[in-house]
Amino acid sequence: MRLLLIQPPIEDFYDTQIRLQPLGLAYLKAAVKKHVRDVQVRIIDFHKGFGKHTIPIPDELKYLGEYYEHADQSPFCVFHQYYRFGADDHTITKHVSEYRPDIVGISCLFTPYYREALKTAAAVKRGCDCPVIVGGSHVSAAPDSVLLHPAVDYVICGEGEGPLVLFLQSWFYATSFDPALIPGLGYKKQGKQILNARDHSANTHDHLIPDLSDFTPDQYQYQGKPMAFVMTSRGCPYHCSFCSVHATFQKFRQRSVENIIAEIRQRHQEGYRVIDFEDDNLTVDKNRCTALLTALTEEFGEWGMQYLAMNGLSYRDLDLDILVAMKKAGFTHLNIALVSANEAVLKSVSRPHRIGQYIEVVKEAHRLGLKILSSQILGFPSESLESIIDSLVMAARLPVLIGASPLYVIPGTPLAQEINLPPTPRNMVRARLTAMGHETESLKRTDIFTLFIATRMIDFVKSLPDLAGASSINQLIAHRDSAIFSEREKIGLSLLLQWINTGVLYASTSKGLKVIKQFDKGLLKKIWDSLDHVVTCSGGQVLI
Repeated sequence: MRLLLIQPPIEDFYDTQIRLQPLGLAYLKAAVKKHVRDVQVRIIDFHKGFGKHTIPIPDELKYLGEYYEHADQSPFCVFHQYYRFGADDHTITKHVSEYRPDIVGISCLFTPYYREALKTAAAVKRGCDCPVIVGGSHVSAAPDSVLLHPAVDYVICGEGEGPLVLFLQSWFYATSFDPALIPGLGYKKQGKQILNARDHSANTHDHLIPDLSDFTPDQYQYQGKPMAFVMTSRGCPYHCSFCSVHATFQKFRQRSVENIIAEIRQRHQEGYRVIDFEDDNLTVDKNRCTALLTALTEEFGEWGMQYLAMNGLSYRDLDLDILVAMKKAGFTHLNIALVSANEAVLKSVSRPHRIGQYIEVVKEAHRLGLKILSSQILGFPSESLESIIDSLVMAARLPVLIGASPLYVIPGTPLAQEINLPPTPRNMVRARLTAMGHETESLKRTDIFTLFIATRMIDFVKSLPDLAGASSINQLIAHRDSAIFSEREKIGLSLLLQWINTGVLYASTSKGLKVIKQFDKGLLKKIWDSLDHVVTCSGGQVLI
């Protein structure tokens, strides 16, 4: 008996290559191997390792063509070409038919890519006549959008280990299969879609170590070093209105420090040297976090392990003691979720954070030598354009890079209900950063595009190497031919000079300079004029 678990391809303008390891499927494999006898389980990642190829922009995103007009190679570039990242349908069908599975499970994590999961299900059906089960965060939020597809036989809502184990035990070993007895399962009966209630009791699979045996350490890397994902907890005790985590994880639970250390010890033995903690809230319990960091230092301090938390950290739960312990354990970068510097906006999205603490955390983390990415969301219904600019300016004056994300609204979140955004195909496909899909009365798409370019320009200045004797942007531009700058940095400085002098912004393409038309010149100038200085990532100051 064979179970095949699939991570499907995605289609978008860009791809996050370093965060692709299918951890959820690895948890499912571990659970099945432990609790279901005589079942062979294989994971195939059809996203990673199959390259990319250009495809047409879907109709729901055609409006982006005028914004992403040029193949810009400058530091201020946004997006241009639309791609399929991963295997084509024919390749998927071929692999599935060769493996000859009895059941196929497909991961559908992210709402904007739900159609790729459905295409994968159709490709599977062409390769074998077996049941197809789809699960993941999107399914938990909008199950009908998946279950209605003719190539999908079942869906699993919520955490998948328990329902999948029960499904396989019943399918393979029970005298009769009754889908109504499996919590969280969705199925079709007499033309109707039926969703069973979930079992919200404590999950007995939390202690499992994900099974990564289908992968080699070099498949997923960070800066050339093998990287593995680890989750020390599930869910989050906060209830930010824009977050979809509670659609999947009903209860916030934390693993024991001993269990986490056992997993990382195994990963080290397998050859992994970077651990990315993918928790939704890694540091909320200070005592547990301190115990974990101390154990990491004691167990692996001399082994050269590196730690990241690329899913983001809540600065509300950080203090000097935690930051020192993180640095000592082997953390090198902090991804801090600023969201907004306006506390009234934070309150409107149920985020209990204070900006004074954010500033203190950033300063202490920089003093310790940690590199910081500060994530800001552009376009909350409750936030004005002026407030967004104020947040950008505050971050510009701190030693952080700014990771700006135009707001996208996920179905099933409180925010989606608040603004009455139904889970239509159009809304779901546009639920992505690149779509700039959510406009408000005070923030139009051209404003969002301009803000995104502005953050690219600010981050460019923040990342420039220190030039002796240069303390202003004009001095840096005057020395743009210096050997200290890379060719790309020289291009950026030249384009910056042209924009400052003429108000015209160019894209640098293989066919020469092309004018970028869709940005708001007045808004970009307003942002730039608000910057009396920019603090670089190294802590230097550049006068504007």
